[in-house]
Amino acid sequence: MNSSTCSHAIRDLSALFDPGHIVVVGASADPSKWGNAVALQALRGADRHTITLVNRRGGEVLGQQVVASVGELDRPVDLAVITVPELGLEEAVDDVLAQGARAIVVITAGLGESGEEGRARQDALIRRVREAGAVLVGPNCLGIVDNHTATYLSSNTFRPGGVALLSQSGNLAIEVDRLFGERGLGISRFVSLGNQADVGLVELIEACAADEHTEAVAVYVEDVRDGRGFVRATAAAVEAGTPVVVLAAGASSAGARGARSHTGSLTSDAAVVAAGCRAAGAIQVRTPRELADVLMALRQHAQPRGPRVAVLTDGGGHGVIACDVLEGAGLQVPALGPATQATLAEVLWSQSSVTNPVDLAGAGEMDPQSYARAFAALQRADDVDAILVTGYFGGYSSGQDGLTGLGPAECAAAKQISVDAAGHKPVAVQSMFPESPACRILAEAGVPVFGAVEDAVAALAATAVDPRSASVLALPAPAAPVTAVDYTSSRAAIAAAGVPFVAAREIRSAAELHEAAQELRPPYVLKALGLLHKSDAGGVVVGLPDREALYLAYAQLSERLAPPAFSVEEMADLDGGVELIVGARWDVRFGPTVLVGLGGTATEVLGDVQVALAPVDAAEAERMLRRLRAAALFGEHRGRPALAISSAARAVAAVSRLAAAHPEVAELEINPLLLTPSGAVALDARIVTH
Repeated sequence: MNSSTCSHAIRDLSALFDPGHIVVVGASADPSKWGNAVALQALRGADRHTITLVNRRGGEVLGQQVVASVGELDRPVDLAVITVPELGLEEAVDDVLAQGARAIVVITAGLGESGEEGRARQDALIRRVREAGAVLVGPNCLGIVDNHTATYLSSNTFRPGGVALLSQSGNLAIEVDRLFGERGLGISRFVSLGNQADVGLVELIEACAADEHTEAVAVYVEDVRDGRGFVRATAAAVEAGTPVVVLAAGASSAGARGARSHTGSLTSDAAVVAAGCRAAGAIQVRTPRELADVLMALRQHAQPRGPRVAVLTDGGGHGVIACDVLEGAGLQVPALGPATQATLAEVLWSQSSVTNPVDLAGAGEMDPQSYARAFAALQRADDVDAILVTGYFGGYSSGQDGLTGLGPAECAAAKQISVDAAGHKPVAVQSMFPESPACRILAEAGVPVFGAVEDAVAALAATAVDPRSASVLALPAPAAPVTAVDYTSSRAAIAAAGVPFVAAREIRSAAELHEAAQELRPPYVLKALGLLHKSDAGGVVVGLPDREALYLAYAQLSERLAPPAFSVEEMADLDGGVELIVGARWDVRFGPTVLVGLGGTATEVLGDVQVALAPVDAAEAERMLRRLRAAALFGEHRGRPALAISSAARAVAAVSRLAAAHPEVAELEINPLLLTPSGAVALDARIVTH
């Protein structure tokens, strides 16, 4: 049971972040217990909140008199933090609800994560909380913190700042806090998601995006419970100017192991989460360090402009390596236009290269201000979207260079670069001397400085290009359920949605075979039906040139496989075409998804696919096709005309609409969809229901 089971309604979470009266149930004098650590932190906010400690033994905890029971209190409870043993959890929750608690944070573990009985107890508990009009974070969480309201209800302290951290892992949150501190970042709010039994990720993104002290939201999540809600909340936050950076772990392909189609195995949890992030405009990262690096880069408040990066360096090696890493990250390092080159040539000496990378070629050690002049020219250039400074900058002020007299000039250049960088194009600096005085000037002004070029490029890739690279359409009303999912019925359902197929006829006898042979034109394809992967079982024979060959293949397959029926089909002309796979899968968290990629029998080996949330329109489907690694095959090459990519896009859109209207369909697949210069035609189909 979680927040996604409810219709979307904005609940009041203010009691979580700025309560008047906080009660710590299970407060302990034993420093080894959670009740002691949470009480210690809670009391740090005693100047702003009334803090009551509850322990059934009474006495004192941390020098404060405790009460033995919540029932002894003479004023209502706004927020209760519960750290009692698991067997006493329900009673503790009921007690604080009876005292009017509007919000509850449950540190205690041992419910929903512990098995069927624990989940049943947790569900019953959440029903009582909701009936009382309260909200609950947890169970099994590290607590919450709001550094701006002095609400400290976790075992750990978190550096104050502008990032809201929503984490499903307590220990990882502690690591992220350390990484933030190293980069001059801090936390506005921290919420440990725990089991997300009541308050979940979606509501917390909404609440943190609305917080005036929060500049960005960082998410570590292992289970996106309400995928469509996540997209909605994140898109609204990003639209309102609050970036959301997501580290999603555990999204491996393991969830696809039980899939019955190629589409099911290719559409992994990771691919679906990535599709959700693209639709929402969330920036997805892979590691805690990258999470911190990207958030550091976002402090520039630079608007994404595009993938064209200018590399500024004072050494050829650093420039070449930076170009390789940038292109590997999907960014571009194009040659600069004549106007930009002319401007650079005016401010640099004659030995400098002004194409891209822009290599000062020793000018930096002659005049460190050459960095600032080149940087300013690149900021003004219309053919540059982002700037990467890489290499030796910072060395002269580091004290480790023989030319130490250049240190003041380098620091002056850093100040000028900081001024020119403010609020303009995305910038990243990689320096051999990231802790030097010149680099500290940049960092203190909000220019992200890194010691490794791969870190600088990852941050630049996240900030230079708009992360919202896909659209998401509203789900249609469910259509009449699909009931027949045999091969012929699957073909008919997909064809009715708007996907063209080759002519075919299902037959169950030799007499029907002869009729089909007369009706259809050779060459023929014969498929043995009733097999999930017909090709793998040797149940498909292609290129049968005439009726005699068709009759022979029928006899041989009948003897070897004894299928209940066959499909006789006209064989499409494969010459000059590309085989695609188009499919859909209903994801338990995100709902319908659509996939397109290189198809045929090697589709899983190639793994060249794009996944999106369904439904999509033809324009979005075409963008998916053009993002494939093999997209160059769709254009003219080696004398072959371009393929009709718009026809494939219409087929993808049709499949996505069909899947979105049929929640009973677990998997739907066309493999292959043959794309030729004249159009797209489906050669095989499959539907699997739940």
